[in-house]
Amino acid sequence: MALSDFPRHSLTFGPSPVHPLDRLSTHLTPAGGGPRIWAKREDVSSGLAYGGNKVRKLEYLVPDALASGADTLVSIGGYQSNHTRQVAAVAAHLGMKAVLVQENWVDWPDAVNDRVGNILLSRIMGAEVRLDPAGFGIGFKDSWKQALADVEARGGTPYAIPAGASDHRLGGLGFANWAHEVAQQEQELGVFFDTVVVCSVTGSTHAGMIAGFADLEAAGGRPRRVIGIDASAKLEETRDQVERIARRTAELIGVGRELRDDEITVLEGWAGDLYGVPVDSTLDAIRLVGSLEGVILDTVYEGKSMAGLIDLVRAGEIGSGSNVLYAHLGGQPALNAYSALFR
Repeated sequence: MALSDFPRHSLTFGPSPVHPLDRLSTHLTPAGGGPRIWAKREDVSSGLAYGGNKVRKLEYLVPDALASGADTLVSIGGYQSNHTRQVAAVAAHLGMKAVLVQENWVDWPDAVNDRVGNILLSRIMGAEVRLDPAGFGIGFKDSWKQALADVEARGGTPYAIPAGASDHRLGGLGFANWAHEVAQQEQELGVFFDTVVVCSVTGSTHAGMIAGFADLEAAGGRPRRVIGIDASAKLEETRDQVERIARRTAELIGVGRELRDDEITVLEGWAGDLYGVPVDSTLDAIRLVGSLEGVILDTVYEGKSMAGLIDLVRAGEIGSGSNVLYAHLGGQPALNAYSALFR
């Protein structure tokens, strides 16, 4: 099968916008000649609860959920999960129910961490929110399995969506399609993005991109680097998941070859010691991009991936003359749970 053979339920306004971050580019290479940084904005791609990258994944899960006869979407994430907030939004949009297991993924001492930001929005949208003390982990959890069983016990038909919509057969399709969307926008803009930088945690955003760009390359497109910046602080787990999902997605969409090892890059150095806990480079990146571009990043994902991009440019790891596409995945609602950092 080809990517176009899979049903897709549109949940976005259309292609997410791409625009240059020229003040940031000039700041990082003031002498000129450095890479030009652009952003592709998943945070403004949809009208559903502030959008974000998970909406794009859910576009491919929704047809499967509807075909199964499900009436309830059941998913899992941390207290400030962007993913569960987007599941709640999609369920409301479709007239379905949502049951969300929210675990204590982040050891963060904010007294209102379980009452503001993403989790507040999920409650507003009518989702059943279940708080669970379990810590961070991207595997399948007993609490999630119990939620599925509870929906069935009360006569509902659940549809299971794992953390980040990642470890799902269709989880990589949304960002495989994103890669094809990028290629179309390159033609319109007259630019080629030789380097793509994205945050990696549960894996399917990054993995889908890898598979999608491999699909384009197999059809005669130019090769490019897709650099994942680890924000999980569990590098090997994340890299293994990215590789597994990327290979599965490439096979699913008929790339027709094995992915090369050099196509799967997950870099460490900016996650800190714990998932969801910002470090100095995270906050520096958030303040720099906010003050130069008026673009808001979050403390869990985008602040860490942007910190990685900044250091790669400054170290010359991303060469002069490159066009760099930064994947802005959303996540700003979580900032409300980190307000003490910006007083």
